[in-house]
Amino acid sequence: MRAVVVEAPGGRAGVQSVSDPSPGSGEVIVAVRGCGICGTDKHILEEGLPSVSYPLIPGHEPWGDVVAVGREALGVKLGDVVAVDPSLHCGVCRRCRRGQGNLCEHWGAIGGTKAGAWADYVALPAANAHLLPDFPLDCASIIEPVACALRGIHQLAPDPGQSALVVGGGTMGLILAILLELGGVEPITLVESHPERRALGQRLAKIEARGWEGLGESEWDLVVDATGSSGAIQDALERVAPGGKFMVFGVASPAARVEFSPFRLYQREITIVASMAILRTFSSAIDVLGRHPRRFLPLLTHSFELEEFDLAVAALGDGDTVKVTMAPKPR
Repeated sequence: MRAVVVEAPGGRAGVQSVSDPSPGSGEVIVAVRGCGICGTDKHILEEGLPSVSYPLIPGHEPWGDVVAVGREALGVKLGDVVAVDPSLHCGVCRRCRRGQGNLCEHWGAIGGTKAGAWADYVALPAANAHLLPDFPLDCASIIEPVACALRGIHQLAPDPGQSALVVGGGTMGLILAILLELGGVEPITLVESHPERRALGQRLAKIEARGWEGLGESEWDLVVDATGSSGAIQDALERVAPGGKFMVFGVASPAARVEFSPFRLYQREITIVASMAILRTFSSAIDVLGRHPRRFLPLLTHSFELEEFDLAVAALGDGDTVKVTMAPKPR
């Protein structure tokens, strides 16, 4: 099969011919119809992440058709259309036993620590394959990001009527803004430097979209960083109202650092929370997208073939790009 293989962070990456995967016990093979690309993938390509070993086939947001089923693979059959939760939790460490699988001491992920779906086929545990009956399949490539955002909403625990500032109008910032609106949060402000993304945000949600110069000295009850930029985080921390909450959501470089005043946090009783990956929100994401597909579909702006993966990665930085996917064409 064809697969994008990353030999080392910042090093050689390209489409190679590799052996087709075969299902182990409890596993299935999925023929990939689509797989998203996100900022985490850029970290994997450019600088590496502490949990990632190389060489690696990235791709942690896939969906497609089940084409092989291993022994003891329950709940899935040949021909099923599925979306894939990439989370690989050991289930036995202290954190897993406490229900904190996303913080697993042996954390793994399809496309992170195990071969992923920037390929024609991907192997995965049957338990990670979620059936998509009567689902709007044109939204399937955004299920995993919505599941991540729903975990963030759980961590943020917003109350209806609270004001919110979402920093960054990329895929995750726009998804978070939509979910906050659906949860009754208002008013919602989105700060984004690209005018195209600001305009899209205002079409998809009841928000006010501004550039950085338009924020002034305003403060919000809830402030969410969806950029992973240390400069944006440092600025956003200053915009949390007394008694408010700040959430670190965007994936920053492991080397990034931010300065803040502990006294200011104390004086204002500001709470800082963070959201890591997915935890029991994948099925909820399928449900939300099934009920509101037209709210999320416009986020899927660009699609590329496997051989165009370098163009797909480069497109992440374009202002008119939101969600980029790769869609391998069957051979």
